[in-house]
Amino acid sequence: MRRVVVTGIGLITPIGLTKNESWDSLINGKSGVSLLSKFDSSNFKVKIAGEVKGFNPEDYAPQKETKKMAAFIHYALAAGKEAIEDSGIKITEENSHRIGCITGTGLGGIPEIESAKVKLQERGKTSAFLIPMVLGNLAPGHLAIKYNLRGPNLCITTACASGIHAIGEAYRYIKSGICDAFITGGCEAALSPLIFTGFSAMKALSTSNEAPEKASRPFDKDRDGFVIAEGAGMLVLEEYEMARKRGARIYAEIAGYGVSCDAYHMTTPDVLGASMAMKKAISDSFTPIEAFAYINAHGTSTYYNDINETKAIHNVFGDHAKKLMVSSNKSMIGHCLGASGGIEAAFTALTVATSIIPPTINLDNPDPECDLDYVPHTAREKNIVVALCNSFGFGGTNGTLVLKSI
Repeated sequence: MRRVVVTGIGLITPIGLTKNESWDSLINGKSGVSLLSKFDSSNFKVKIAGEVKGFNPEDYAPQKETKKMAAFIHYALAAGKEAIEDSGIKITEENSHRIGCITGTGLGGIPEIESAKVKLQERGKTSAFLIPMVLGNLAPGHLAIKYNLRGPNLCITTACASGIHAIGEAYRYIKSGICDAFITGGCEAALSPLIFTGFSAMKALSTSNEAPEKASRPFDKDRDGFVIAEGAGMLVLEEYEMARKRGARIYAEIAGYGVSCDAYHMTTPDVLGASMAMKKAISDSFTPIEAFAYINAHGTSTYYNDINETKAIHNVFGDHAKKLMVSSNKSMIGHCLGASGGIEAAFTALTVATSIIPPTINLDNPDPECDLDYVPHTAREKNIVVALCNSFGFGGTNGTLVLKSI
């Protein structure tokens, strides 16, 4: 049986422009949520977001190229570059057809479409680069062009589960023997007036504008919605023997992957669907539930998700659920939508590699219906042999990864 390992990580997040900066901020409980600066929100009910700050796309590609790309592609290229360099993988003419790229995005270039509509109304025309600028599959497309990746090149759009599904499908390609390595993860840059008003109309977003850094409050009784955010998380996955022979540093093994659908409601989650994804991933990993020590939760800071995920964890793990540590990265970075699974899988791999469990910040008044150990406020040090990472999306689509130390 072929094994799949993580050998490279790249991160662009609201709490850092690199893997190391993002990880250091995360384990120290630093919030990346702040007042919006990307557009004027004075007339908006929601005025906060998890923005990527200080990012310059020209640090990763020439201006003549970056101007043809939407921001979500910029983030994918930046995180992908770091992941490839971090892994030390060499892509050659001989092996390029065995290396692919799968990324996930929930909304792609919607902000750029919104901007183009304004220009069309003002000038009567749009850019010739508009279509390739906004298509979701141009994120893996540009990565393939830059690094000569001639294997499968795919974009997965499954709302907030996109990043996890991208990694999971890449894992399957390697495990089955079709490919030997993948650059994979999630990317999103959807901070625009249209997207804000849409989510706001659903009453899904937090309106805690007075204290942005405290607005994302997973599992807290006083939570009032999620904080929309942006970024990218990219991994290099490799077949284990290939990575071992070249002396690669291995962060963790991707040992299991589970997918399910609630088949229940467009936006309200269901316990059965989340439970099925976790059970399938655990079964795929051939790991007893007693071996699990940590869950990187979807943990959105919305009323229904946090309770639903807690119930699903109880459903899957039974009495062992109370022995698990569970935390939400979104308490610090906000909800990066289609990028969240890529970012959180990267953080889970780092948790396994370092034995440091990131905290859930802002958990000041725990919801009685959320009764697990959510690692409140402060990171912990504990050896993690097996961890689980969840992502759930609108439409009832669910994805779970199992990561092991190696």
